[in-house]
Amino acid sequence: MKKLVGQGFDDHPEQDPDHARLSWTVSVLDDCDGCADARVEFVLEEVGRPGAGLIGHLAPSTARRLRADLARALAEIGEPAG
Repeated sequence: MKKLVGQGFDDHPEQDPDHARLSWTVSVLDDCDGCADARVEFVLEEVGRPGAGLIGHLAPSTARRLRADLARALAEIGEPAG
């Protein structure tokens, strides 16, 4: 089973010559060969280059750590983490 949870794009201007525009998706899956349990799948790829990105299979504890790191980053720039 694989279920898409969310997707989006980064906020760089499309014409920025120094940074590629990225897309991301977050899914949950339980059919990862070699994984002992369900995972959160995080895919990051350049817009216009589907299938050429990076895929991370995060255990629940790793997904919580990423969530905490994003909350700390928001706090650093004065934004609420909620």
